[in-house]
Amino acid sequence: MFPGHPQKIIATIEARMASSRLPGKVLSPLAGKPALERLTERLKRSKYLDGIVVATTDKSGDDAIEALAKQLGVGCFRGSEDDVLGRVLGAAQSANADLICEITGDCPLLDWRVVDRGIEEFFAAPLDYAANCLSQSYPLGFETQVFPTKVLAEVDRLTQDPVDRTHVSYYIYMHPEKYRVKNWVANPEAHAPEMRLTLDETDDLTLIDQVFSQLLPSKPDFSAEDVVAFLKQKPELLAINEHVRQKNAQEG
Repeated sequence: MFPGHPQKIIATIEARMASSRLPGKVLSPLAGKPALERLTERLKRSKYLDGIVVATTDKSGDDAIEALAKQLGVGCFRGSEDDVLGRVLGAAQSANADLICEITGDCPLLDWRVVDRGIEEFFAAPLDYAANCLSQSYPLGFETQVFPTKVLAEVDRLTQDPVDRTHVSYYIYMHPEKYRVKNWVANPEAHAPEMRLTLDETDDLTLIDQVFSQLLPSKPDFSAEDVVAFLKQKPELLAINEHVRQKNAQEG
């Protein structure tokens, strides 16, 4: 709960096994633990989150994700594979969330401090949406988006466009005339938009595993700034996945 704002703040994590480029990626091991477990460990350190709900699909292949969520003591909501907007909304509503921090399972390095700053930015001014990914300043893989559940419920009623349904908050930030939208940027020490630390392909997994394996022993709660400083000293690691292309919203 954020001081002065008695609202229930829930992180939703979109996760499914049927990734087209790297099937099962959210359960792939990073320094010996599944990627989804690494992400939830980091998010549980947040000062403001009141809970975490994994938003997975109703496909039998995702039973393993639900089992892991239960093992980790976080919520799990299962819904449509294709209607991600509806799935995230259902996940938030299942936890009686007033405010959603939308996170994707392919961001296992996400720093809880980045999430908390997103929440602070949201409450610092009257907003409907606060994010750090409309203009990239952090490395890819540190995206967080914060918006009220009631705003997403309104969007759910307003649009059936497949792009909107696949990219949960797309309708919100594409309509700044309707919603109060803010993009906030990384501080200089974490500014590295050229770095790719999101989990889409095998080479991404190799790189992110190296980051966890090398940083965890000396600093279990390493920050975004720690990651950027480490990789600036290890350009050979960044070369591992430099060829991987990021999809845009229109590609699904």
